[in-house]
Amino acid sequence: MAAPATRAFRSRFLRRFKATAVVLAVASGFLLIQGSAGYANPSPAPGDIEAQIDQTWNTLEPMIEKYNAVHGQYTAMQAKVNALKAQIAPLQLQVDLAMTRVGAISAQAYMFGPGSKLNALMQGSDPAQFVDELTTLDQIARREAATVSDVAKLRDQYEVQKKPLDDALATLQQQNDDLSAQKTTIEAKIKQLDSMRLAAYGNGQGTGSLRPVTCPQVYTGDRGSRAAQFACQQIGKRYVWAADGPNTYDCSGLTEAGWRSVGVSLPHNALEQKYATPRVAVGDLRPGDLVFYYSDVHHVVIYVGNGWVVSAPTFGIPVEMQKIDMSRYNSAGRPG
Repeated sequence: MAAPATRAFRSRFLRRFKATAVVLAVASGFLLIQGSAGYANPSPAPGDIEAQIDQTWNTLEPMIEKYNAVHGQYTAMQAKVNALKAQIAPLQLQVDLAMTRVGAISAQAYMFGPGSKLNALMQGSDPAQFVDELTTLDQIARREAATVSDVAKLRDQYEVQKKPLDDALATLQQQNDDLSAQKTTIEAKIKQLDSMRLAAYGNGQGTGSLRPVTCPQVYTGDRGSRAAQFACQQIGKRYVWAADGPNTYDCSGLTEAGWRSVGVSLPHNALEQKYATPRVAVGDLRPGDLVFYYSDVHHVVIYVGNGWVVSAPTFGIPVEMQKIDMSRYNSAGRPG
């Protein structure tokens, strides 16, 4: 058995150890709490969000191409159906006329047909008249049967021609609707990411008067957005006549280089770029569209969204953002 002094020492040691352990545990917990409270997940950087947009666009673009193909097939099939309907319309008219004739014969047979005529003949006494009436009834029956047969053939012919087209249209319609729904969902996601991107940029991403707001203003990851983004990245570089990068640009050299960065070739001339692109209404402008100025089209800028463009203006003024100038506006085009 341990001595009383030994037991007392052990008791004091255990009490001190427990107290020390409690103090350490509390201190550790405080540090953990402080560490947790002091840590904050940083918001995604604009570049990271743009990378997500690019990745989402890479999912959307093949779907859009598939949608375009299916929609094109659907439109072409619809045109075929309409053309066939135009050819079948006279056939349907014949069907309707034949059915009308059948109805008339049936009514005639009901009023004056075999039953009533036979009753009349049974009451008559002229054998020759009886034979003639039977012959007439037989001819009416034959004509009625032939008419019904013709109607059936016409109806069958109509259905045979129409059914495979109706089936194909139904299949294409379903594919078209499914792809359209998926496309709408992904476009909504891109729009949400672009809103996050603008929020992440905030109002502090300007470069003085050259870039007063976020550039591009709209970014969806498509080729137009990427061409606009390229132009935004050139802001601040010097204007040099006939230059198309990488360190200096003139107006058409900037737009040509922007679209070249996404694999689309354009001539290095504002007027020729107008001729090389289909027209776009001002209300339908999208990032990457080209906006042409002056009646002789001697200046071109690239649209970056929300009424803003990027321009390589003239000697002594570097590449900069501007609001679209409708006083100089000529037209707009969409490369690609």
